[in-house]
Amino acid sequence: MSLKVETILLSLEADQYAGKGQAAPGIADYAKAAREMESLGFDHLTTAEAGHDPFLPVAIAAEHTERVKLATNVAIAFPRSPMVTAQLAWDLQNYTKGRFQLGIGTQVKGHNERRYAAPWTAAPGPRLRDYVGCLRAMFASFASGKTESFEGEHYQFTMLPPFFNPGPIEYATPPIHLAAVNKYMTRLCGEMCDGLRLHPIATLKYTKEILLPTIEAGAKKAGRPVSDIEIIGAPFLAIAPDEAGVEKAKAETRQRISFYASTRTYHSVLNFHGWEEVGAKLHQYSVEGKWAEMPGLITDEMLDEFALIGTYDQLAQQVADRCPGAFTTVMLDMPHDLRRDKDRVKDIVRDIKAIKA
Repeated sequence: MSLKVETILLSLEADQYAGKGQAAPGIADYAKAAREMESLGFDHLTTAEAGHDPFLPVAIAAEHTERVKLATNVAIAFPRSPMVTAQLAWDLQNYTKGRFQLGIGTQVKGHNERRYAAPWTAAPGPRLRDYVGCLRAMFASFASGKTESFEGEHYQFTMLPPFFNPGPIEYATPPIHLAAVNKYMTRLCGEMCDGLRLHPIATLKYTKEILLPTIEAGAKKAGRPVSDIEIIGAPFLAIAPDEAGVEKAKAETRQRISFYASTRTYHSVLNFHGWEEVGAKLHQYSVEGKWAEMPGLITDEMLDEFALIGTYDQLAQQVADRCPGAFTTVMLDMPHDLRRDKDRVKDIVRDIKAIKA
């Protein structure tokens, strides 16, 4: 099996990670990007919940593409009830003619309570297990036209009058992908889900040694082969047209890494590599709003573990050297100037798709 390749429908700017705000794309921007990225050979296009709703762009992209799969990467689960998420996913699966992938994640307690104004009622792992089970029951109810109840500790679904049931569609149930960094979530994914969306903070070494054995254990418990589960990796990219530009790209990548590594939920990765002190400092800097100072804590050793580094012409070889055995799909969050170089992107995508997973 060869690697598949995906990218973000509209990628995020480095300034957004540095706390300097972001753009406000319109319908035409999403439509244009979707047409272009499909024409370049990508297998998947994803949308992020990073200041904008992740579901709305999928509907736009569906109208302007025919082949490429469209996924949320990722929608935050707990601020949305399972029914809200299930209805969105069901309709988008219909609109995309079976090309939608529902990527969900939990985010951390502080963001749920303070940013989303949503209650944090229990530990995220067991609660997400219930959430996925509830989604499955709702999808089954939509498909059958009658209520398939779910009664868990955190979510209960026992009523769906025909008036509110969207009814069956011509396409398969939307696949559910989980965002994961830690072992509980990867085990849950192995048991109950169709795909694992690895956070960029998960290094290749951490993925291979910690997460892959855990997802295999989950799949074994459920009695299914791990090959049924799509594993999507998103390594940081410190890439540029030439060697001189790579140094600037490395600085921008340090900004991205420091942003995510400041979150304590992700410190299992830092601890695995022996970087506990750096994680603690990054968290303190984030609390103090020192976003511009945080990249200075990311050492060359850390950068090498987190990122694929090199010129654009070296990217496919970097993927070939490091990613097989870890991912079945690689997500490329490309710099904006590379996205504009369509011929080069097409060649990169072609070369990566020739690599054995």
